[in-house]
Amino acid sequence: MNRNEQVERKPIVTAIIQARMQSKRLPGKSILPLAGKPLIAHVIERTRAMRGIDLVVVATCEGNDDLVNCARDCGAETFVGSEHNVLERYTLSAREFGGDYIVRVTGDNPFTDTGYGSEAVAFALETESDLSSLSGLPLGAGVEIIKRTALEAAYNESSTPYHFEHVSPFIKEHPERFSIRRKTVEVANPFKDLRLTVDTPEDYSLACRIYDELYRGEIFPIAGVISFIEKNPSLIEINKDIEQRPMTHSESR
Repeated sequence: MNRNEQVERKPIVTAIIQARMQSKRLPGKSILPLAGKPLIAHVIERTRAMRGIDLVVVATCEGNDDLVNCARDCGAETFVGSEHNVLERYTLSAREFGGDYIVRVTGDNPFTDTGYGSEAVAFALETESDLSSLSGLPLGAGVEIIKRTALEAAYNESSTPYHFEHVSPFIKEHPERFSIRRKTVEVANPFKDLRLTVDTPEDYSLACRIYDELYRGEIFPIAGVISFIEKNPSLIEINKDIEQRPMTHSESR
């Protein structure tokens, strides 16, 4: 094959799920039962079902043996690193397992939508962005995709605690340097403050109600969640008063 006939290499896409058992607001949440399976198992199932992802890794920290074993049982690779320096955990995971693009998934989001996640991966590859995501999704339904070179730059140059705990703030704070793209998607969602992440007992209670109703061994889309809540609007009350921590929050302060 001569130089003109060479086929361009397909970028490798690695999904890294950050998870730990040491959560202060809901300890051990990663393996709490949700419709008969550990919460993290649902996150892994949904991530593995996204189109365009080549490898799924659960990145955790020391003292999380039950989480590591569960992840491996679900077919994910595992990495054990720093508890609070999540940026380092992502970067070292990427160095160990490879990947030109890193799909950032959080282990407390059992409603991560597979269809929209697949769309986000395709958008990242199409635009070749340093950082990309979809906007318009409820909190806890989306993913963030970071080009490996941007991740390495953030790791090497970040300087404040929240940069290390939240992975992408350094990139977001330097739009003049990094290509940051967001694609707006139209979701029929009348609940603008719908919260589908699991950080607190209230969040977990809502997640249990939804999963008990909708999960029958197969992944259900975000549209199904919204439809169920439309029929049962009082569910919104369960966690409506939970305040989402800002990007600049740091537990090391």
